[in-house]
Amino acid sequence: MGKVKAIAFYLPQFHPIKENDEWWGKGFTEWTNVAKAKPMFPGHYQPHIPADLGFYDLRLSEARIAQADLAKKYGISAFCYWHYWFGNGRRILERPFQEVLESGTPDFPFCLAWANETWSGIWHGNPKTILVEQVYPGEQDYIDHFNSIFPAFKDKRYFKVDGKPLFMVYKPMEIPDLPLFVSTFRRLATENGLEGIHLVATNVDPDWDTEKYGFDALTPAVHTKDSYLRSANKFVDIYRRAKTSRLNKYYKKIFKRPVRIYNYKDAIQEFDENSGNNIYYPTVIPNWDNSPRSGLNGFILHDSTPELFKKAMVNAVKMVKKYDPENQIVFIKSWNEWAEGNHLEPDLKFGHKYLEVVKDVLQTKD
Repeated sequence: MGKVKAIAFYLPQFHPIKENDEWWGKGFTEWTNVAKAKPMFPGHYQPHIPADLGFYDLRLSEARIAQADLAKKYGISAFCYWHYWFGNGRRILERPFQEVLESGTPDFPFCLAWANETWSGIWHGNPKTILVEQVYPGEQDYIDHFNSIFPAFKDKRYFKVDGKPLFMVYKPMEIPDLPLFVSTFRRLATENGLEGIHLVATNVDPDWDTEKYGFDALTPAVHTKDSYLRSANKFVDIYRRAKTSRLNKYYKKIFKRPVRIYNYKDAIQEFDENSGNNIYYPTVIPNWDNSPRSGLNGFILHDSTPELFKKAMVNAVKMVKKYDPENQIVFIKSWNEWAEGNHLEPDLKFGHKYLEVVKDVLQTKD
């Protein structure tokens, strides 16, 4: 039986860019939100303060190398970098990965996930404000997109499945000509000497038909699905439904706390959903709390612990053991989403404990 691979999503937001300067103020990065966070109710764990790596700047190769060294030490197989292509060549936050690619360091595997989504002010309470619009101009844009990331696909560090570079699409169903996108990327992969491309969809349900849409696998987005957050206590369920009804705006106003607060223990998945004939790569979250970005509009999983995270990891690893070794893949969201509260990077409260869970579970023999 092959060793299960753990791929951690990686956010390249931790460095200043001119767009963020214009939208949120000079020098803004995700650290701005992380540092200003405050507890919103008794027992609410905020702020999350980084430990070993500090408030790093991803323009520094030393920071990127330190991240990779830590990930390697604890058994992470690769980083999955969020990659932004808004159409017509518009990119953003591309510098950290480009420097990783061009410098050849760190010597640590990676893959790319296309975050094909319009940027708005939604997490700041202003969803109607469009910051950067995601557009799909057609075939030539898909060709340009492929060509822009082809050097990454050719890199010896790129993570492959059956010899094919893994490429993830965040919201495949928002691509209006999805068959054209898929056929274009597959054709160009072959024409450029690759063995193919391993397309993975997220933000889809487990029974989404990967074969129908031309994909190879999926990893459902699960962090905010109420169906996974049912409490064993029926009175808690009634209370949750009540406060998320039309009364929620009054709840937030009166109690000065977010409406969507759940227990992390209720969110632990068994990964036993009906996925049909799909190859299903589970995504495990160490926690979720985007109140540093969203304030009262946030979504919070309360009381995550390394022990509870271990239950989720064990379930995920057990689930993928049924696949061929090449497809024994678990995604972890995330390596460094500090303003969403989901990070494996050490903080002052838990230190390396979440990383130790990953290493321990991946090394456990059947």
